[in-house]
Amino acid sequence: MAHDRKFRFGVQVSGLSAAGQNAHKYGAKDWQEMARKVEALGYSTLFMPDHFIDTELAPMVGIAFAAAATTTLKVGHLVLGNDYKHPAITAKEAATIDLLSDGRVELGIGAGWMKVDYDALGLTYDRPGVRIERLEEALAVINGAWGSESFSFSGEHYQITNYNGLPKPVQKPRPPIVIGGGGQRLLGLAGREADIVGINPNLRAGEIGVEAVRDSLADITAQKIQWVRDGAGDRYDDLELQIRYFLASVTDDASGFAEVMAPNFGISADEALNSGVALVGSIDECADILRARREAWDVSYIVFGHDNFEEFAPLVAQLAGT
Repeated sequence: MAHDRKFRFGVQVSGLSAAGQNAHKYGAKDWQEMARKVEALGYSTLFMPDHFIDTELAPMVGIAFAAAATTTLKVGHLVLGNDYKHPAITAKEAATIDLLSDGRVELGIGAGWMKVDYDALGLTYDRPGVRIERLEEALAVINGAWGSESFSFSGEHYQITNYNGLPKPVQKPRPPIVIGGGGQRLLGLAGREADIVGINPNLRAGEIGVEAVRDSLADITAQKIQWVRDGAGDRYDDLELQIRYFLASVTDDASGFAEVMAPNFGISADEALNSGVALVGSIDECADILRARREAWDVSYIVFGHDNFEEFAPLVAQLAGT
C-alpha cells in the first residue's frame, strides 16, 4: 500500500545539554522529563545520533530510557554508525528495545561519516564505497536476524552461521529502517532497502562545513530525491521521506534572518531560504513551506533539533497527521 505521506515530526536529541544540564550534573530525571515533553508536544519520534565526541549519550541506552519514560513516543537513531558495532548486535539490541517498548523502535543506520569518530577509536576510515558496501551487507544481516528462522550469511565483511537472532522484534515484518544519505549511491541503496529515507547533505569530506549547506540547495535536494526514486523503483510510493532541518527558526523576519546567515555559506539569501535543510518564517509561513515541499519533494517526516523543538510545537499541532 502506498504511503499516505501525512506529516509527522521528530526531535533529534544531540547531547546531554538537551535537557539543560552538563555532563557532570545530568541525571535520569532530566532525560525522562525531556522525553515526556517531546511526547506531550505531539512529536512522533525521539531520535539520537551516534558519535563519540562532546557529551552525547550512548544511543541504544538513551532511547531505551526514553521509551520507558513514555507511552506512545517512538524512539530511534539518526543514525547509528554501522562501523562502530557488528550488525547482529545492532539487530539484537534494537529488537530488545522494540519488544520492551511494545513496538516503538525506528532503526536508523548509516555508512558512517564523521572522521573524528574513527580517529578517536582507531578505526580505519575506508573510502565511501567500502563503507556503503559494508552497510549493504549489514542490512542483510539485520533483516536475517529479524526473520522468523535461523539464518546464515557469507559476505565480504560479515560471516554468520546458523544464527537464530533472538529476541525477535514486535513490529512486523520489521521495525522501520531509516537510512539517510546525501550521495547517489547511498540514496539509491536507501531507496531499495529503507522504509524511511533521510535526505541529507553529502558528508563525504567527513565533517560538516560550508559545502554541506551548499549541497542542500533546492535543485540539488530535488536531484537527491530522484536518486531515491530511481533506487526504489516500484516501492517508491511505500517510502517515507525525511528531512532534518539544521537551519530552523520561527521569526517574522525570514528575509532578515537569511541575509545574516547566507554570507556564512557563500550563498544568496533566497538560496538560503529555499535550502533543503532550512525552515525559517512564522508558524503559518513554515506550514506553507512544508506543504509546498511535500508537494514538490514528497517529504512528510520533519525532524528538528533539541534546541528548537519547543518553538516549533505550534507547527506540529497544526500539521501533524494532515
